[in-house]
Amino acid sequence: MKRIIVAVTGATGSVYALHLLQRLCQREEVFVHLVVSPWGERVMVEETGKTVSEWLSALPSDNLRLHEHTDLYSPLASGSYPIDAMVVIPCTMGSLGSIACGLSANLIERCAGVTLKERRPLILVARETPLSSIHLQNMLTLSNAGATILPPVPTFYCHPKTVDDIVDSTVDRVLDSLRLADTKTKRWE
Repeated sequence: MKRIIVAVTGATGSVYALHLLQRLCQREEVFVHLVVSPWGERVMVEETGKTVSEWLSALPSDNLRLHEHTDLYSPLASGSYPIDAMVVIPCTMGSLGSIACGLSANLIERCAGVTLKERRPLILVARETPLSSIHLQNMLTLSNAGATILPPVPTFYCHPKTVDDIVDSTVDRVLDSLRLADTKTKRWE
Protein backbone atom coordinates (compact mmCIF):
# COMPACT_ATOMS: atom_id res chain seq x y z
CA MET A 1 0.00 0.00 0.00
CA LYS A 2 1.28 3.48 -0.89
CA ARG A 3 1.16 6.03 1.93
CA ILE A 4 0.79 9.61 0.72
CA ILE A 5 0.75 12.80 2.79
CA VAL A 6 -1.54 15.45 1.32
CA ALA A 7 -1.06 18.89 2.86
CA VAL A 8 -3.37 21.84 2.18
CA THR A 9 -2.12 25.37 2.81
CA GLY A 10 -3.91 28.71 2.52
CA ALA A 11 -3.39 29.51 -1.16
CA THR A 12 -6.37 29.80 -3.45
CA GLY A 13 -7.09 26.55 -5.23
CA SER A 14 -8.39 24.23 -2.52
CA VAL A 15 -10.40 22.56 -5.27
CA TYR A 16 -7.12 21.01 -6.48
CA ALA A 17 -6.68 19.34 -3.09
CA LEU A 18 -10.28 18.16 -3.00
CA HIS A 19 -10.06 16.59 -6.46
CA LEU A 20 -6.76 14.91 -5.54
CA LEU A 21 -8.23 13.55 -2.30
CA GLN A 22 -11.26 12.19 -4.14
CA ARG A 23 -9.10 10.42 -6.68
CA LEU A 24 -6.59 9.05 -4.18
CA CYS A 25 -9.29 7.81 -1.80
CA GLN A 26 -10.90 5.84 -4.64
CA ARG A 27 -7.78 3.68 -4.82
CA GLU A 28 -7.60 0.70 -2.49
CA GLU A 29 -3.80 0.63 -2.78
CA VAL A 30 -3.39 4.16 -1.35
CA PHE A 31 -3.60 5.43 2.23
CA VAL A 32 -3.81 9.21 2.62
CA HIS A 33 -2.54 11.19 5.60
CA LEU A 34 -4.13 14.64 5.42
CA VAL A 35 -2.81 17.80 7.10
CA VAL A 36 -4.67 21.10 6.63
CA SER A 37 -3.34 24.43 7.85
CA PRO A 38 -5.79 26.82 9.56
CA TRP A 39 -5.57 29.16 6.55
CA GLY A 40 -6.00 26.17 4.25
CA GLU A 41 -9.32 25.38 5.91
CA ARG A 42 -10.36 29.02 5.89
CA VAL A 43 -9.72 29.30 2.15
CA MET A 44 -11.47 25.96 1.59
CA VAL A 45 -14.60 27.28 3.32
CA GLU A 46 -14.40 30.54 1.35
CA GLU A 47 -14.00 28.77 -1.99
CA THR A 48 -16.31 25.77 -1.52
CA GLY A 49 -18.64 26.66 1.34
CA LYS A 50 -17.64 23.46 3.16
CA THR A 51 -15.32 22.73 6.07
CA VAL A 52 -12.68 20.02 6.07
CA SER A 53 -15.00 17.83 8.17
CA GLU A 54 -17.79 18.23 5.63
CA TRP A 55 -15.47 17.29 2.77
CA LEU A 56 -14.09 14.31 4.67
CA SER A 57 -17.57 12.97 5.35
CA ALA A 58 -17.98 12.52 1.59
CA LEU A 59 -14.75 10.52 1.24
CA PRO A 60 -14.09 6.87 2.13
CA SER A 61 -12.63 6.95 5.63
CA ASP A 62 -10.97 3.52 5.52
CA ASN A 63 -7.93 4.90 3.72
CA LEU A 64 -7.77 8.45 5.08
CA ARG A 65 -6.55 9.96 8.34
CA LEU A 66 -6.61 13.63 9.32
CA HIS A 67 -3.66 14.93 11.36
CA GLU A 68 -3.64 18.12 13.40
CA HIS A 69 -1.53 20.89 11.84
CA THR A 70 0.16 21.62 15.17
CA ASP A 71 0.88 17.99 16.14
CA LEU A 72 4.65 17.73 15.85
CA TYR A 73 4.38 14.52 17.89
CA SER A 74 2.55 12.86 14.98
CA PRO A 75 4.28 9.77 13.59
CA LEU A 76 4.46 11.65 10.27
CA ALA A 77 7.10 13.93 11.83
CA SER A 78 9.62 11.07 11.93
CA GLY A 79 11.71 9.78 9.06
CA SER A 80 11.24 6.26 10.43
CA TYR A 81 7.51 6.40 9.63
CA PRO A 82 6.94 4.75 6.23
CA ILE A 83 5.65 7.39 3.83
CA ASP A 84 6.02 7.06 0.06
CA ALA A 85 5.48 10.69 -0.99
CA MET A 86 4.06 14.07 0.00
CA VAL A 87 2.00 16.61 -1.95
CA VAL A 88 1.41 20.19 -0.78
CA ILE A 89 -1.65 21.28 -2.75
CA PRO A 90 -2.15 24.20 -3.00
CA CYS A 91 1.18 25.45 -1.69
CA THR A 92 1.50 29.06 -0.56
CA MET A 93 4.71 30.92 -1.19
CA GLY A 94 5.03 31.28 2.59
CA SER A 95 4.94 27.50 3.05
CA LEU A 96 7.26 27.01 0.10
CA GLY A 97 9.72 29.53 1.55
CA SER A 98 9.59 27.94 4.99
CA ILE A 99 10.23 24.50 3.52
CA ALA A 100 13.11 25.90 1.41
CA CYS A 101 14.67 27.32 4.60
CA GLY A 102 14.27 24.05 6.49
CA LEU A 103 11.79 25.39 9.04
CA SER A 104 9.62 23.01 11.06
CA ALA A 105 7.15 25.28 12.83
CA ASN A 106 4.18 23.03 12.02
CA LEU A 107 3.46 19.49 10.82
CA ILE A 108 3.34 20.46 7.13
CA GLU A 109 6.80 22.02 7.23
CA ARG A 110 8.20 19.16 9.32
CA CYS A 111 6.76 16.50 7.01
CA ALA A 112 8.15 18.28 3.95
CA GLY A 113 11.58 18.49 5.57
CA VAL A 114 11.47 14.80 6.48
CA THR A 115 10.32 13.91 2.97
CA LEU A 116 13.31 15.76 1.49
CA LYS A 117 15.88 14.37 3.93
CA GLU A 118 14.63 10.83 3.33
CA ARG A 119 14.82 11.43 -0.46
CA ARG A 120 11.14 10.72 -0.95
CA PRO A 121 9.07 12.50 -3.61
CA LEU A 122 7.85 15.96 -2.51
CA ILE A 123 5.45 17.66 -4.91
CA LEU A 124 4.63 21.33 -4.38
CA VAL A 125 1.64 22.68 -6.29
CA ALA A 126 2.75 26.30 -6.00
CA ARG A 127 -0.08 28.81 -6.31
CA GLU A 128 1.04 32.37 -6.92
CA THR A 129 1.37 34.82 -9.77
CA PRO A 130 3.34 36.80 -10.66
CA LEU A 131 6.43 35.26 -9.10
CA SER A 132 9.13 37.34 -7.45
CA SER A 133 12.84 36.55 -7.61
CA ILE A 134 12.56 35.33 -4.01
CA HIS A 135 9.81 32.85 -4.99
CA LEU A 136 11.86 31.63 -7.93
CA GLN A 137 15.00 31.23 -5.80
CA ASN A 138 13.06 29.25 -3.19
CA MET A 139 11.66 27.03 -5.94
CA LEU A 140 15.15 26.48 -7.34
CA THR A 141 16.45 25.64 -3.86
CA LEU A 142 13.72 23.04 -3.42
CA SER A 143 14.15 21.65 -6.92
CA ASN A 144 17.87 21.23 -6.25
CA ALA A 145 16.96 19.41 -3.02
CA GLY A 146 14.80 16.95 -4.96
CA ALA A 147 11.32 18.47 -4.81
CA THR A 148 9.02 18.68 -7.82
CA ILE A 149 7.59 22.15 -8.39
CA LEU A 150 4.25 21.61 -10.13
CA PRO A 151 2.30 24.82 -10.68
CA PRO A 152 -1.34 24.27 -11.65
CA VAL A 153 -1.02 24.92 -15.37
CA PRO A 154 -3.95 23.49 -17.33
CA THR A 155 -3.61 21.57 -20.57
CA PHE A 156 -5.84 22.92 -23.31
CA TYR A 157 -5.06 20.29 -25.96
CA CYS A 158 -7.58 18.11 -24.11
CA HIS A 159 -10.30 20.66 -24.87
CA PRO A 160 -11.61 21.17 -21.32
CA LYS A 161 -15.32 21.89 -21.10
CA THR A 162 -15.64 22.68 -17.38
CA VAL A 163 -13.62 24.07 -14.50
CA ASP A 164 -13.44 20.49 -13.17
CA ASP A 165 -11.75 19.44 -16.43
CA ILE A 166 -9.15 22.19 -15.96
CA VAL A 167 -8.57 21.23 -12.31
CA ASP A 168 -8.27 17.57 -13.21
CA SER A 169 -5.57 18.27 -15.80
CA THR A 170 -3.34 19.45 -12.92
CA VAL A 171 -4.42 16.59 -10.65
CA ASP A 172 -3.51 14.18 -13.48
CA ARG A 173 0.04 15.61 -13.44
CA VAL A 174 0.22 15.20 -9.67
CA LEU A 175 -0.87 11.56 -9.96
CA ASP A 176 1.74 11.02 -12.69
CA SER A 177 4.41 12.48 -10.39
CA LEU A 178 3.28 10.10 -7.63
CA ARG A 179 3.64 7.20 -10.09
CA LEU A 180 -0.10 6.61 -9.74
CA ALA A 181 -1.10 7.43 -13.30
CA ASP A 182 -4.81 7.33 -14.03
CA THR A 183 -5.83 5.33 -17.09
CA LYS A 184 -8.58 7.90 -17.79
CA THR A 185 -6.09 10.76 -18.12
CA LYS A 186 -6.28 12.47 -21.49
CA ARG A 187 -2.83 12.40 -23.08
CA TRP A 188 -1.25 14.21 -25.97
CA GLU A 189 -1.73 11.98 -29.01
